[in-house]
Amino acid sequence: MGGTRQLAQQNCRLTVLEPEETVVSPQETEQVEKPTTESTVPKSEVKVIRRKLNGYVGFANLPKQWHRKSIRRGFSLNLLVVGERSLGKSTLINTLFNKDLYPVDSFSKASFPDPEEPVKVSVETVSADIEENNVKLSLTVIDCPGFGEGINNTDTWKPIVDEVNSRFDKYLEAETKINRSTIVDNRVHACLYFIEPTGHSLKPLDITFMKQIHEKVNLIPVIAKSDTLTEKEIQEFKQRILDDINNQGIKLFNPPEYDHDDEETRAASRQIMAKAPFAVVGSTNQIQTPDGRIVRGRSYPWGIIEIDNEDHCDFIKLRQLLIRNFMEELKEITANKLYENYRTAKLKKLGIEQDDSVFREFDPVLKQEEEKQLHEAKLANMEAQLRSIFQSKVSKEEKKLQETEADLFAKHKEMRDKLLKQIKLLEEKKKELELAKPLHEPTHSAPTKTRKGFLR
Repeated sequence: MGGTRQLAQQNCRLTVLEPEETVVSPQETEQVEKPTTESTVPKSEVKVIRRKLNGYVGFANLPKQWHRKSIRRGFSLNLLVVGERSLGKSTLINTLFNKDLYPVDSFSKASFPDPEEPVKVSVETVSADIEENNVKLSLTVIDCPGFGEGINNTDTWKPIVDEVNSRFDKYLEAETKINRSTIVDNRVHACLYFIEPTGHSLKPLDITFMKQIHEKVNLIPVIAKSDTLTEKEIQEFKQRILDDINNQGIKLFNPPEYDHDDEETRAASRQIMAKAPFAVVGSTNQIQTPDGRIVRGRSYPWGIIEIDNEDHCDFIKLRQLLIRNFMEELKEITANKLYENYRTAKLKKLGIEQDDSVFREFDPVLKQEEEKQLHEAKLANMEAQLRSIFQSKVSKEEKKLQETEADLFAKHKEMRDKLLKQIKLLEEKKKELELAKPLHEPTHSAPTKTRKGFLR
């Protein structure tokens, strides 16, 4: 009985100390409830099982919460479209979003500028709200009419770069305000640059513009109206463009790869980027194919170009890159990399350096300690100054005493030398007098008197 009571106390002690993690097996419980001897249930058989939490907490539901929040808030995309006239920019934008954002009309001769007059590049903005399956997208397309239309296109890229910088400046100004709840993200998230389908290589204007803009926006080059080239010409043209881009050090948008992505997702991303620069064809016309299908495309005497057919053009890959797969990555790279680099360079140019103590929380005890340290430092500085003044005065007095002592020694030596000279002169005079004394004595001396007697 004594052994059973000791075992029961041990089990109860284990249960009280760790109520949430300690589990006793049913066999051991029965052994505790029924009186047994110490020999039947040895202490070595008592096992404490530690288990981790197996219940449902709920943070796995966070993606659903984010999904509801995103649907309620909506999404936004700011797209910069740059290219020369008649390359199908408006048609491609309408085709991408399946909405008539631009009125695509036939261009008359009057719509083209006079080649003798200088062409000014302007910036035009078109905004629209698009909804698809209850998902709202606020789209802003920034067009640059007049780019590359003049005889001299040396500085036609400046208004476009200034527009990108001004949007960064507006966002930076909005961030520095006291109330930041109404900040509107008007930064350029992506730039579609349309390349003329010459089949040769990039023009100097193309290289100049991309070198000026590639560190400010996510650059995506597009070969416009690729249906004017054969498949072999397109592949050769793409290779020449990539060679020029690599030689000039131009950075294109490259979607990031994450650690949790599976191999299928990474392969799909690589397939999309393998098509860059994207050879696209745009059209919103519905055409019936010989087999009875209704597709978007262009009809020619030699056949039909299907926009949504990957064998005919790279429109599907471009749409996947720009909208379907990597729209959020475009916005994240713009906010976290491109804008941050611009912001850092801008603030450093203004002379603003990093100061971690500006927005530090106020603590009275810490403030008092800082004041105490400043006061002690001030006292130490004053003490050091007084010590330096005292040392300088003492050194001056010591120098004066040394100079006085040196003067006294010099005067004493001078007086001693004078006395020694006088003594020497006196001795010389004494010797002269002694030598001159016999010369003055008389020649005849007086006769000496002799005493009579035996005493003489």
